[in-house]
Amino acid sequence: MASIIVLDDVSDAGVLVKRILERQGHQVTAFTEEEEAIRHAAKGATDLAILDIKLKRMTGVEVLAEMKKLAPRIKVIMLTGYPTLETARESLKLGASEYCVKPIDKEELESKVADVLRQGADHQDEVP
Repeated sequence: MASIIVLDDVSDAGVLVKRILERQGHQVTAFTEEEEAIRHAAKGATDLAILDIKLKRMTGVEVLAEMKKLAPRIKVIMLTGYPTLETARESLKLGASEYCVKPIDKEELESKVADVLRQGADHQDEVP
């Protein structure tokens, strides 16, 4: 299964996502600090990052941009309790694959993670 990073400034929210996805067989590491999550992603062994948009020092969009620079192949799903068209557009423009609204719906999260990971597998051969 996939190696997944969850970044949320609220520890309980990250743990919830971690539990849901570990039940699906994924290896999940939850972070509350932006820099730690970025360093982990930079190692290149992460398939998917799930990023909250409201964080402590940076926005999830800024973290997305950093991760894509350091690990261009990483897939990203953005999470937010405050959806706006602007952040959705900016996230998608910077390479996010999906957008989820809090409170997290378990079935929606599982479905979006499966879809994003499948997209990655479908296009694996095309990336040099």
